[in-house]
Amino acid sequence: MEKHPEHPHGAPAIRTIAMPADTNPSGDIFGGWLMSQMDLAAGNLAALTARGRAATIAVDAMKFHRAVKVGDEVSLYARLLSVGRTSMKIHVEAWRRCRDGDETEKVTEASFTFVALDKDGVFRPVRPEA
Repeated sequence: MEKHPEHPHGAPAIRTIAMPADTNPSGDIFGGWLMSQMDLAAGNLAALTARGRAATIAVDAMKFHRAVKVGDEVSLYARLLSVGRTSMKIHVEAWRRCRDGDETEKVTEASFTFVALDKDGVFRPVRPEA
């Protein structure tokens, strides 16, 4: 496995193991599974930033760099890019590590846009005090 020149910063928002049920017909991990894990990681940061409910409204610049294999540990790193009045833009990188090795590589990245929601599902300010 080639080591990626960059390394993720900070602690992962989510860490999981790719399982056989998550494969596509070619035997690689299905891109939709990976995207859902990335959405969960971004959602963790969105909820923390908004101090409450938040929902995905857009995914931009999804790029698959490498395949993920069954048994790989997948670590997802989320970084807040910007905060608007009701929205947040969050960049997520997915990194894989072979189950029996130490080397890691970036496999996927994308930017997610979330909006803060009130209890009725209506847009609300991300930071009401601002």
